[in-house]
Amino acid sequence: MAALTQTFRENRRYLTIAVAIIVVAALALWLLPLIGAQRPYRLVQSTITGLLVGGVYSLIALGIVIINKASGVFNFAHGWMMLLGGLLFFSFFSANTISPVAAIGLPLVTGIMVMTTNGWSSLREPRNLILLAVGTAIFAVVLSLGDGWDLIRAIVAASIGGVLIGLTVERFNIRPLIGQPLFAMVLMTLAVSELLHGITQLLWGSVELPLQIFAGVTELGIPQQIRFGEDIFERPINIRADLLIPFILALLAFGVFVLFFRFTSVGLSMRAIAENQKLGQSVGLRVRTVLAIAWAIAALLGAVAGVLQGGATSLSLNLPLLALRAFPAVLLGGLESIPGALVGGLVIGLAQELSNLLFPGSQAGTELAPYLILMVVLVIRPDGLFGEKRIERI
Repeated sequence: MAALTQTFRENRRYLTIAVAIIVVAALALWLLPLIGAQRPYRLVQSTITGLLVGGVYSLIALGIVIINKASGVFNFAHGWMMLLGGLLFFSFFSANTISPVAAIGLPLVTGIMVMTTNGWSSLREPRNLILLAVGTAIFAVVLSLGDGWDLIRAIVAASIGGVLIGLTVERFNIRPLIGQPLFAMVLMTLAVSELLHGITQLLWGSVELPLQIFAGVTELGIPQQIRFGEDIFERPINIRADLLIPFILALLAFGVFVLFFRFTSVGLSMRAIAENQKLGQSVGLRVRTVLAIAWAIAALLGAVAGVLQGGATSLSLNLPLLALRAFPAVLLGGLESIPGALVGGLVIGLAQELSNLLFPGSQAGTELAPYLILMVVLVIRPDGLFGEKRIERI
């Protein structure tokens, strides 16, 4: 018996992989007949829709990965940061007139938060005060533009608001816990999520708000639905513009961040601090500033994801649940992998739509399939598809 136990311990990893392979083979034998019974056009339609949906999941996962790379925190408030950014966009997009208090206060407070990242002494310098005043005036004019400038006004407001949300969370909730156990920061993100939940209900209520940003795409020459494949399949394949446009914009936002992360000095500093904060500080990097930038960028990407998803569906209290669906994408690709966030989001979106096709009327797509795939992958690769193993030397 002791020899059997010792053999199991020595080969536990291989036995686990063998069990995972058996489970995958059993699932394949079960699902292949169901897939074969579907009509080809349905499979192609679900595949395309799944990839389009997965693009937004990838953008959400990227925001979570940025925070994890910079500070090691798994941000459970990301979904509510998305919703708050989307609601700010909605308010400035749908309002006929903008209050001067909002037009001036939003850029002013954001500018103060940016300039005081390393301390309030920065506001004593005349140059910074002049820059703050000029920047506030310019953004206040943009936010006060009238009819015909709704989209530009809303984009600027959501961008400024997203940065403000990220800086505020980092300054007052995360920074005081530096040096404390990591679990305390994770619990703080849960507390922040409930706080943002209350703020959104207090200011905007709990009613769904339609965000009609893709309603006018026909005026730009873009059809509401792109149809193709009439000569190949028995029915045409339809690509909805309200899914295609968010997918393209999500990939563009993803690409812009990757370029920023790899080729700018701030991006290089973020990469260095993600590897080792103490070592980065020892060579002169401003760790607090870089962490604040990371939170601001993550919140900004969350606001973009909230606007894109809200435009495709609506802004409601169900929107933060998308972040829960993106968590499997983060773990699937690897907690610290930016390419993994893209691949994980696409895989989860594809699995969700194909599951909805194979099991109509059930919650298999949204509730079961992403986590089943995640479980199988993590058994084989505990660090995710693109995650890196860390070896600590003692």
